[in-house]
Amino acid sequence: MLASQDPRLAGHVAFTYPNFVLYQLARFFIVLALEMQSVAVGWQVYEITKRPLDLGLVGLAQFLPGFVLFLPSGHAADRFDRRRVLLWCYGGFAFCSALLLMVTFRAPSVHLIYAVLVLLGGVRSLNWPASRALLPQLVPEEHFPNAVAWNASTFQAATIVGPAIGGVVYALWRGPEAVYALGILVSLVAMWLTFRITPQTAPRTREPISATTVLAGFRYIWRQKLILGSISLDMFAVLLGGAVALLPIYAREILRTGPWGLGLLRSAPGAGAALMAIVVAYRPIQRRAGLTMLWCVAGFGAFTIVFGISRSLIVSLLAMVLVGATDMVSVIIRATLVQLATPDAMRGRVNAVDMLFIGVSNELGEFESGLTAQWFGTVPAVVLGGIGTLVVIGLWAWWFPELRNADQLTVAELVPE
Repeated sequence: MLASQDPRLAGHVAFTYPNFVLYQLARFFIVLALEMQSVAVGWQVYEITKRPLDLGLVGLAQFLPGFVLFLPSGHAADRFDRRRVLLWCYGGFAFCSALLLMVTFRAPSVHLIYAVLVLLGGVRSLNWPASRALLPQLVPEEHFPNAVAWNASTFQAATIVGPAIGGVVYALWRGPEAVYALGILVSLVAMWLTFRITPQTAPRTREPISATTVLAGFRYIWRQKLILGSISLDMFAVLLGGAVALLPIYAREILRTGPWGLGLLRSAPGAGAALMAIVVAYRPIQRRAGLTMLWCVAGFGAFTIVFGISRSLIVSLLAMVLVGATDMVSVIIRATLVQLATPDAMRGRVNAVDMLFIGVSNELGEFESGLTAQWFGTVPAVVLGGIGTLVVIGLWAWWFPELRNADQLTVAELVPE
């Protein structure tokens, strides 16, 4: 494509491919729906129970299905048409929003909400491997790093706008019903956009379903120590340092704001991450990628501690912006490692393992945060988590010299002969 050769387009060359544009729009809308919904669910659950542990159970309910289904979901992404898998998943997200709306209209029950979240977690476990494995089929390999950066930026843009809209809509309508209804509509828009994608698919052999083929993603990651180090570092750092599950408590009891404040706090990491993703799109990480990742994850832990001890909404928002910005560097490096170093026929299974690690860090991390907050208090739980992240950084720099010494993010370096 001639447009992709124009140096003026180098920073956003991925957007010269129509399928990539459709994919990004669909992904933006589906993440928007999920983020709006997450604010409504968090506030609604805490309003019903007033217990930090129940906020942790919100994450656990979504993690457990992914833990059970990640192997078959990865195999499905490699065996079936990935676009069709996404269409079914986006329809599943709309169905879950409809169920939450029905539960709220009848009689808000935290147990019924958890049941819907379990179903939502199952849909997500099928969605993410197929979604990530589809991305390399939308742009040429030489433009894939640019696509990864903008893919991350689009995701983070949705995590900025989604919580803010969810918080405002919740406050204006004095309840979650309007948020869930809006989630249904936005999910259907994502389905329509995905239907229009026509990926450039290479022939893939349909391997028979067996323990060997299903576990191939695990074996591949175990052999690639650079990939193993990067995704396990991110998993443990976010598992310990994540404070997202406790934001309803900070907004309500520590910073003394309403649902609008929760929306801002949920949006702040996305704002920082989106800005960092745009910076990386125009100024790619060309050297010393491993050390850059380690230092940025250390920053993630340090800014988490700052957020934990803050009593000012402005300082807390700034800390969360910096948490998101530093975490984004890790996200981009890890995504590039996993996608470029993995053959297309295995991308679904490898991405499923990667998404399991991410699920452990995010959803199980929410449960860990809620549990430690129940035991030690909200502020100590966040501060101890940030300190734990810094300890993990030192250990991983020692245990994974391949990660510490990683230089350029190129196929030649990532796939040794």
